[in-house]
Amino acid sequence: MLKFLSFGSGSSGNCYYLFTDKEGILIDTGIGIRLLKKGFYNYGLKLTDIKAVLVTHDHADHVKSVGYVSQELNLPVYALHDVHVGIEKNYCVHKKIAPANVKVIEKGSTFELGDFKITSFGVPHDSSDNVGYRIEADGVVFCLITDAGRVTDEMKPFISEANYLVMEANHDEEMLKAGPYPQYLKTRVRGEMGHLSNKECAEALAENATPNLRQVWLCHLSEENNHPELARKTVEMILRQYGIVPGKDFLLEVLKRKVPSIIFECKPEL
Repeated sequence: MLKFLSFGSGSSGNCYYLFTDKEGILIDTGIGIRLLKKGFYNYGLKLTDIKAVLVTHDHADHVKSVGYVSQELNLPVYALHDVHVGIEKNYCVHKKIAPANVKVIEKGSTFELGDFKITSFGVPHDSSDNVGYRIEADGVVFCLITDAGRVTDEMKPFISEANYLVMEANHDEEMLKAGPYPQYLKTRVRGEMGHLSNKECAEALAENATPNLRQVWLCHLSEENNHPELARKTVEMILRQYGIVPGKDFLLEVLKRKVPSIIFECKPEL
């Protein structure tokens, strides 16, 4: 059975682990390698089961430990060419990826890593480039979309195909407007290359989710401009306006910023 675990989700560091009984893949490595090792130990997981790292984009909260993780565990790192270039230039990435472990993928390409069939797709964000991932394994489709300035026509089919979906709900629009960020940063966050609001996330779900969707995790919540319960309630309220009832039509969870989640089971059928 496919399983999912979040080690952290937010501007302090993002790292997700998707795994079967035999092997797993990391998506982003924005937390320290010591925290990653501690998390694996606490959950009784084996670091040797990790087969690769997938990277969405090159901002520090997603890649600051990618070189350490890749070199210490000798893991290939899959990312777009421009993302690899961005990682190499990023001063927050103190240890770089060894050339032998640099694996370049193309946006829209599909490739296989052991149990996993992986497709990347474009996600608009003000990084060197950015992708979401559709990952198929053990009879289910898992999809991750984070750091998205808007929901594009390219992204919508992947939301529709997902059985299990990690989706950004970064900020509450009113909290951002009244919050402590300087105006240029507020403009960046709500711009088309910034981050999805709770409302935008909910509308994307309402307009594109199908009866095949079983669980949604809200990710990358802002510490200053959002709150877990506010994000959940906002998304639930908007979904209900479309006749969709979280808890009945699909499960809805909020991933914590700095605390690992439980291990979620992604069952082929409920």
